Amino acid sequence: MQIRPRRLRQDSGLRSLVRETRVMPEDLIYPLFIKAGEGIRDEIGSLPGCYHLSPDEMLLQEAEKIVEAGLKGVILFGLPADKDEVGSRAKADDGPVQKACRLLKREYPELYLITDVCLCAYTSHGHCGLVDNGEILNDKTLPHLAEMAVSHAESGADMVAPSDMMDGRVAAIREELDKNGYKDIPIMSYAAKYNSAFYGPFREAQGSSPTDGDRSSHQMDYANSREAMREVLLDEDEGADILMVKPALAYLDIIKDVREKTDLPVAAYNVSGEYSLVHAGSEAGLVNRWELQNEILTAIKRAGADLIITYAALEFANRFSEEYRKRDN
Repeated sequence: MQIRPRRLRQDSGLRSLVRETRVMPEDLIYPLFIKAGEGIRDEIGSLPGCYHLSPDEMLLQEAEKIVEAGLKGVILFGLPADKDEVGSRAKADDGPVQKACRLLKREYPELYLITDVCLCAYTSHGHCGLVDNGEILNDKTLPHLAEMAVSHAESGADMVAPSDMMDGRVAAIREELDKNGYKDIPIMSYAAKYNSAFYGPFREAQGSSPTDGDRSSHQMDYANSREAMREVLLDEDEGADILMVKPALAYLDIIKDVREKTDLPVAAYNVSGEYSLVHAGSEAGLVNRWELQNEILTAIKRAGADLIITYAALEFANRFSEEYRKRDN
């Protein structure tokens, strides 16, 4: 008997029936950049199709598109009007993320709000923690992160996502949330976050590049995989509810390893450099943007991600709906 695997690949209907991995709009989380001010909707040059939005009607117009496209969740990144050495605006009641949470929760309560918890966009030096003589102070940073998380929860955030990579920050945030009556607010930890060259467009978009030095003292060395498992399991022990790997595309092996080591949901961040390279390749006529982005998202999910943060989420959801309408007709 001759084995013929091609029998199951001979037409599109059959290929669809036996497809092992499917990406759905509800798998995706859409990043939003909330900028202090009014009437702001400025396209981000390094992230085509993404915008700086003020926490007012500009944000609500974007939220309407997001909800209509069938997306369920967004993650909010703040761009404050003022910065200082300790990132004090990160926990301000009238900060951009806090204002956005209150607005979105009032007008679009069905939209699940996740907030990024890190000081880098709020500090004048651009680092993820407090700095003294060039040293990033791990333990002295933790209370600031915990207070930032509580301020987001007070404003209506449904989940907080610490991205700073300070040791012990999940436990510190969990303790402070619980102490302030937010025991039901989950933590999605950037558990295995690598020191990556793929972050360039994001840092331009958020204005969070360090003014001096880099982040190699706290973000992981991209050559290491066993270390990622140590980080992941530590965050799980500290009370993380979801574990994230960042970046995604060049770290599919890490996603797979994390999926095998934990029963918690696994998130992956399809980061700015991955997204922008697809756009640049499409603009140069080298690739089909839709096909390539879809393949990348499928690979990330196939590796084991339950949730994917991606700048392509809104376009994907809209194209997904179009494809279904075509089939129905």
